[in-house]
Amino acid sequence: MVDSKKGWKAWLYLAPAIVLLLIFTVWPIINTVRIAFLEGYQPMEAIKGVQYNIGIGNFSDVIAYPKFLDVLKNTLLLTVLTVPISCFLALIIAVFLNSIVKFSKLFQTIYFLPYVTNSIAIGMVFSMMFNIVGHSSVNVAEYTGSLTIYNQFVNDAGQTMGYTAQSWGYINSMLIALGLNPINWINAGSSYTANMAVMVIYIVWNALPFKILILLGGLQSVNKQYYDAAKIDGASRGRVFWRITVPLLSPMIAYVVITGFIGGFKEYSSIVGVFGDTMGPAGSAGKLNTMVGFIYDAMSGNRYGRASAAALILFAIIMAVTLVNLYVSKKRVHY
Repeated sequence: MVDSKKGWKAWLYLAPAIVLLLIFTVWPIINTVRIAFLEGYQPMEAIKGVQYNIGIGNFSDVIAYPKFLDVLKNTLLLTVLTVPISCFLALIIAVFLNSIVKFSKLFQTIYFLPYVTNSIAIGMVFSMMFNIVGHSSVNVAEYTGSLTIYNQFVNDAGQTMGYTAQSWGYINSMLIALGLNPINWINAGSSYTANMAVMVIYIVWNALPFKILILLGGLQSVNKQYYDAAKIDGASRGRVFWRITVPLLSPMIAYVVITGFIGGFKEYSSIVGVFGDTMGPAGSAGKLNTMVGFIYDAMSGNRYGRASAAALILFAIIMAVTLVNLYVSKKRVHY
């Protein structure tokens, strides 16, 4: 225990960190709550002494925003789809990595690389992989070019139409090699389902390293006697996994699930990396916008009250989901 007579030294050492936390963490949170209830708030006007009415107008403004439900839907859908998939895959990969003897460090390094890579840079790579160059619609009967026509269909006029491209991209090239039709993933005219599929693949791939690291660390700390006893009893691998591995890893699983939901609700940079600051394919700006993107858009439009109110709404959603996860974990987690 620290000697109370020397306690002032401990506070002195902690003072720089505490001051920085107060300035850059605590005060911004307090200020966000304050601004959220100041209707029509403008910082430059506030400096001049302008007074603002206190109310819930900013929250009403957020909810009444025409695309707010779309933004909320995108955020919820990305979170609900990516968190379970990434957590399950991370658990399976961690179990396999833990069982590998040779080259285990090499595989661990390979799986961890995305975690130390800039998310925007990764998003640009994914954008190139799914991108189509020179994509155009052509009339099959009238087409005289040398490019192969894919995804043929009959339009309302009874004409057989199709699509050509100078380059279908890496992913579509793989589909073509398998005898499948290419898909318009992220280019102009692409469907919401295709856009969402790309984002789910990217977010899951980008989220795996951290989850694998946590779960692998938990696996390596499990007492091997449990597995030896199961082996003696002749338990199958599936039974060992569900009856020993999962219960003993439940604290780590709960942790990655909770942090996964928190990260999912804050998705923004991944979409910017793939689609750019338009948050959607060409001609469909804002199609995949999220709550965090909505907050940034409000700030760039000098709607600080709306941005602060949206931030508090997002905080309330994350808090509610986290509390539900904590309640469930109390019944399912074994310490």
